Amino acid sequence: MRSSRPVLVALAVVVLAAGLFFFLRAPAPTPATAPPVAQAPAPQAPAPPAPVPVKTVEAPPAQPNHFVGSQLCADCHEEQHAGWKHDWHSRALSPATKAYVAGTFTAGTHFKGESSEAWMRRDGNHYLMRTKGADGNLGEWPVQWVVGGKRMQDPITLLPDGRWQVLPVYFHVTGKGEWVDYSEKKQGALAPDHPFFWANFRRSAQHACMDCHVTGLDARYDRASHQWETKFADAGVACESCHGPGGRHAESQLPADIIQPAKLSKDEGFAVCAQCHGPRRTLFPMLDAKHHFQPGQRYDASYQPMVLLVGNDRSGDFFADGRPSTSSFEYQALIQSQCHLKGGATCLTCHTAPHAPSAPNEVKKQKPVAARASVNAATCQGCHQDVVAQGEQHTHHKAAAAQDCLACHMPPVVSGVLDHFADHALDVPVPQNTARHDIPNACNTCHAKQTPDAMQASLVKWWPKAEARQQRRLRLADAFDEKTAAGSRGALEAVLADTAEAGTLRGAAAKFLARRFKHDAVPALRAALKGTTDPTLRSDIIDGLGAANAREATEDLVPLLKDGSLWVRQGAALTLAAFGDPRAMPALQALATEPETRGLVQPHVMLGQLAMRKRDVVTATREFEQALDLQPYNADVLVRLADLYVVQGNPQKGRDRLEEALRFDPQNKFAKQRLGMLPVQ
Repeated sequence: MRSSRPVLVALAVVVLAAGLFFFLRAPAPTPATAPPVAQAPAPQAPAPPAPVPVKTVEAPPAQPNHFVGSQLCADCHEEQHAGWKHDWHSRALSPATKAYVAGTFTAGTHFKGESSEAWMRRDGNHYLMRTKGADGNLGEWPVQWVVGGKRMQDPITLLPDGRWQVLPVYFHVTGKGEWVDYSEKKQGALAPDHPFFWANFRRSAQHACMDCHVTGLDARYDRASHQWETKFADAGVACESCHGPGGRHAESQLPADIIQPAKLSKDEGFAVCAQCHGPRRTLFPMLDAKHHFQPGQRYDASYQPMVLLVGNDRSGDFFADGRPSTSSFEYQALIQSQCHLKGGATCLTCHTAPHAPSAPNEVKKQKPVAARASVNAATCQGCHQDVVAQGEQHTHHKAAAAQDCLACHMPPVVSGVLDHFADHALDVPVPQNTARHDIPNACNTCHAKQTPDAMQASLVKWWPKAEARQQRRLRLADAFDEKTAAGSRGALEAVLADTAEAGTLRGAAAKFLARRFKHDAVPALRAALKGTTDPTLRSDIIDGLGAANAREATEDLVPLLKDGSLWVRQGAALTLAAFGDPRAMPALQALATEPETRGLVQPHVMLGQLAMRKRDVVTATREFEQALDLQPYNADVLVRLADLYVVQGNPQKGRDRLEEALRFDPQNKFAKQRLGMLPVQ
């Protein structure tokens, strides 16, 4: 998903004709002979023999690296492969066979929710689910694959057009061992025209699941036939998800030809886990396998983490102080923790590789220094040995469960798949935020009958220094909470200006500041832009400048057209183009035509919009079509393109594009409206 800054619309440019940049070079001139001496010419030296042509043999170009699958890795790494097979990463996606299916498919198995109903049965080795389809009628669909199975297992069916669709009800393994409609619980009643109805594109596994649940994904869509084709090297998170494509290493056996996450820089090693442990915006579109993230790259070269906002809309997946409230946001949580900001902690600080011996949840096995310390406390002692050694002198609790560091610093307040998970933001409890902003805290998680005020009084009595640390979360909640939005300018500006604060939270502050306070936000945004080198933060500030229509910041943006971050270059070009600055056009055209960037969608769409402003219908049509070649499920571009075809006297093509828009977004009101205005065939 992508931020929807007013300026961030996708663009494409026609690739210049082949041969335009080719030219002939004359051969280098041979050296001139020395002129004769005037008085007494010296005897001429014999001419050197003509050089004998040497036929050079160029080495063949290196073969591009490629995925080979985990079974080939097992030939040399049998022990690691065996360890991985017993880890849940290997079962992120599994075939629907008896060995992997967790749900009950006995005759008569039935689920009924508010808007969904399903019957499950088994026919020999085949699993089937009967439920309502997109047309509202009952049908029966085979279950060919299952996602997960540790806590929740999602069944997948393959539709005739090649989409992998997540069926409406899931099996809750860790609950009562029953079928549930998880989407209905989150979204409410789902009719067939709702984007999250099971048969619609938003619930396709290609769109929502497979990038993180398979290895080496290569998904394609044929716009003419409306057919999907999906390939991958391995079902599940296999060897090459963390070590990169193994083709070159399999041929050479050289350590240099494979990635070892433990030997990467901290940022690069962190990115190996972060690529899946947190929702993110991708720089290149889903169908561009060439530009998918690969281990060894920086996270911000491919992604930006989603934090608090999805476009212009407030995300429901965060507490008011910026901590994720939903599971699978471990990256977003950890990067705002003091363990990461001050101590440099990453996932690999506490967790092992999926194939290594470990405690539950891939936590490293370590011997605790204190007699009653838990496995988790033993992990924390790597950085906090003195605190762990204090035992009850630090915890001020007698119960064994309270000796676990997680009880107070990673409480189970994060929800997901109908279970509760530890909070990876790793902070001190702030009962005051429970009273002021309805944010759960660790103290009241255990002491549910006590008031937050009582918990706060006990907390500061036992840990007087905690009160100073609480101020950060109090300020963040005051800044982000919609309940305090009207008076949040000071808190937002303070968060944005705080160079010790997490860059993602500063970026969220930039976006909220611009959207809530418009032009008044511009001075703070400009000051923060000049004071940071963080590419993700700069990109968020550029978003804010666009949202605030900060044309006075034009000269701040122009140098960023040549920034080292592609995110920043693209954002600057799109924002300047929205401001009408002519210097944006060469930058946009470069992004749209250069080999490494012409797969970007947003520059293509912006060029199309600029052409529409000039009433250049032909160019706009061409640009939008190229954008859709890259991102065919972009319903907004399909609607714009339909308008252009109608203007050009081709209502049938317009109708086709509108119907395609509704294929991907059944609730798109603009597509429905325009389709109703076209003449009946």
